[in-house]
Amino acid sequence: MRLPADKRLLLPAAWVSAVILCIVLILVSFSLKREQAVLQTQRNELLTLRDDYLNLRGSVAAVEGRKSLSRVEGVIPAMDEIFKSLGLSQKVKAMKAVATKEQRYATEEEADVQVEKIGMNELVNILYKMENAPMILAVKKTVVRTSFDNPSQLNVNMTVSLIRPK
Repeated sequence: MRLPADKRLLLPAAWVSAVILCIVLILVSFSLKREQAVLQTQRNELLTLRDDYLNLRGSVAAVEGRKSLSRVEGVIPAMDEIFKSLGLSQKVKAMKAVATKEQRYATEEEADVQVEKIGMNELVNILYKMENAPMILAVKKTVVRTSFDNPSQLNVNMTVSLIRPK
């Protein structure tokens, strides 16, 4: 007589186990969705960091390439080469070396450059040549004044640094 009672309990037990299984599967599904959202945000952060890294690596490679092309003896010959390439050697009033600073990985050599009676376009050309020179040149300080004789002409005093690796 016990068999028919067990058969009556078998159907409700199957339903209860099916409901419990559905609840467990729903909880696992929600857990996986939360984990997927966390992993997606981490992936987006890593992609942002990757882009920043690639941009920085490109910048460093550009500077490294410019460093290796530098074959000048000092800041004075470098600036003289820039002014000669622009045909402005006669407008340079004075160039004098100021200081040499030894740093951990590089040597920084500074010079004061005075240029008289140049136009704004010539000043832009000088700065462009300095920026695109095959060496690391940095303008530390610049004073631009109009010329006394002709207000459309400029007198420029610059402190320029040449940075060379050790």
